[in-house]
Amino acid sequence: MEAINVPRPTWMTEDLVLLEEQTRRYLESEFVPHIDRWNEQGIMDRNVWTKMGEAGLLCAAIPEEYGGAGGTFAHETVINKEIALAGLDSSGAPLHSGIVAPYILHYGTEEQKRRWLPKMATGELVGAIAMTEPGTGSDLQGVRTTAKRSGNGYVLSGSKTFITNGQHANLIVVVAKTDPKAGAKGVSLMVVETDDAPGFRRGRKLKKLGMEAADTSELFFEDTQLPAESLLGTEEGQGFYQLMKELPQERLLVSTAAVGMIERALRLTIEYVKDRKAFGQRIIDFQNTQFELAECKSEATIGRVFHDHCVERHIRGELDTVTASMAKYWLTDLQNKIVDRCLQLFGGYGYMEEYPISRMYRDARVQRIYAGTNEIMKLLIARSL
Repeated sequence: MEAINVPRPTWMTEDLVLLEEQTRRYLESEFVPHIDRWNEQGIMDRNVWTKMGEAGLLCAAIPEEYGGAGGTFAHETVINKEIALAGLDSSGAPLHSGIVAPYILHYGTEEQKRRWLPKMATGELVGAIAMTEPGTGSDLQGVRTTAKRSGNGYVLSGSKTFITNGQHANLIVVVAKTDPKAGAKGVSLMVVETDDAPGFRRGRKLKKLGMEAADTSELFFEDTQLPAESLLGTEEGQGFYQLMKELPQERLLVSTAAVGMIERALRLTIEYVKDRKAFGQRIIDFQNTQFELAECKSEATIGRVFHDHCVERHIRGELDTVTASMAKYWLTDLQNKIVDRCLQLFGGYGYMEEYPISRMYRDARVQRIYAGTNEIMKLLIARSL
């Protein structure tokens, strides 16, 4: 049962409808049965990546010449929404395919693209991006990690934290200062292949409020020797520009996850209140329940339409930073609001681990923080006034 009834957007072509159906069936059969086990062990199995690669669910928007599926951001959106609808909120695949791979595609040299992208599409390489440092948060200009010239290469020194895919990743895009005196113009992106990087060390997998199966980690670069071709692109000092150009897509990816969880929460809650009885009648028959869900469905519908509009604009290359920031902040705020109201309708059972809504309540909270806090989103929007 669909929680909301919205006509398919114009960008949703027949091949995307087929992709949606195939992805839903595949995730339901191959991954959903393992969610509880992954949460208990605190990490997804490594073979999840190769299985997703075999199923064509990685790097869907990467051109076929580089090993991808040759689709568009619409294909990524369909896959990512199905990941959220399936309850695979700890999956790092949206970041791998929708953030890390595009950095290499858009800014890498031809040699870099042919070296890394095909292996990312198969899952042989797992991607991560290391921006955040202890004490910096959203302040990307304040990073202290340095990449200093040394002979024909670089020496990378610094530490990163809150890194998604941190335990499994073996291809990490690291934000570093190649010229610490140049401010934003001194920032570069360095690509680290961890298997051949002496001085690279993984820290602990961080314990979190939610998303237990996500291998969010600390990473350390202790005078890590890198070859010259680890610099993404051909020029130093382009990192901040590259980051700013890609952030709208990152924020739209977060918005897609929000929309998917909202619809899943509503579907599960509607099913529950139709089945559960109290005081001799179904929970759905109480007027308060009807009013609560009516509001949730209305707000979810508005959010879905805005999200689809943003995806359409992004496919056309017209999604600006301000609109992407609106989508990220408003939809993740709405996600947390609706999940909270749905949990309330479950009553005491909503607080129990055995009901998915309790996990969704915890997992949703970080959405308002990463990819730029919602307060930062409001600042960006305010600058357009």
